Amino acid sequence: MLFPPPAQGLGRRRVLGLALGAGVAPALGTGSAAAVPATTSTSTPPSTSTRSRPDSPELSLGRRVAAVAAAQIGVPYAWGGGDRMGASLGFCDEENGYLNGQCLGESTVGFDCSGLSLHCWYRASGGDVELAHYTVAQYHRSAPVPRAELLPGDLLFFSRPDAPLHHVGVWVGDGAMIHAEHTGTLVARLEGVFDLPRWSGEFAGARRPLPLG
Repeated sequence: MLFPPPAQGLGRRRVLGLALGAGVAPALGTGSAAAVPATTSTSTPPSTSTRSRPDSPELSLGRRVAAVAAAQIGVPYAWGGGDRMGASLGFCDEENGYLNGQCLGESTVGFDCSGLSLHCWYRASGGDVELAHYTVAQYHRSAPVPRAELLPGDLLFFSRPDAPLHHVGVWVGDGAMIHAEHTGTLVARLEGVFDLPRWSGEFAGARRPLPLG
C-alpha cells in the first residue's frame, strides 16, 4: 500500500496516519491483519537451498540490510518518519507522534518502525526491494521464514489482539533486532528479543521481503 496523493493540513495527517502500520488492520489480499496467526508458517520459500551457504545472495543481502540498520542506531523515533533515502520529518495524527501531550512528530527527523525497515531494505538492495511505509503491507509483501531459519535482515513482526501487526523490527542475528519503538525513543538494538516476555509473546512471524517484479 503506497501513500495516496497528499492533502492539506489535518486531512493530510489523517490520511497518512491511516497508511502507517501501528494498530490498524485494513484488508490486504484475501485476509486481514487480525487473522495473522501467532506462529510462523512452516512453508519454505523457493530459495531455501541457498540458506546454508555462507556465500549465498540471500545472506549477503541480509547482512547489508543489517549493516544499514546498525548505522541508524541513535536516530530519533518519528511517527511517519523514514523513506527510501533515510530519516525524514514525521508528523502527528489524533493518537500518534505525541509525548506527554506534546507533538514531537512534526519537529523530529527520524524513523518509525516501518520507515526504518523500508529504508534498510531499499538501500541495501540498491532499490530492488521497495516496501510500503506500512507494517501490514510489508508483512504481506514478504515470504514467511521459520524462526529456526532466520537470516540477518529478515523482518520480525509483532501483534496484539488490540493492535494487529503493530510493530516490525530488523533481525540482525545473535538473538537481536534493531527497531524504532515509539515516540521519545531512539533507534536501538534489542538483545535477546525472543527471551523477553513482551516481545516473544507478541511475535507474529518472521518474513523476508521479496524483490520487485
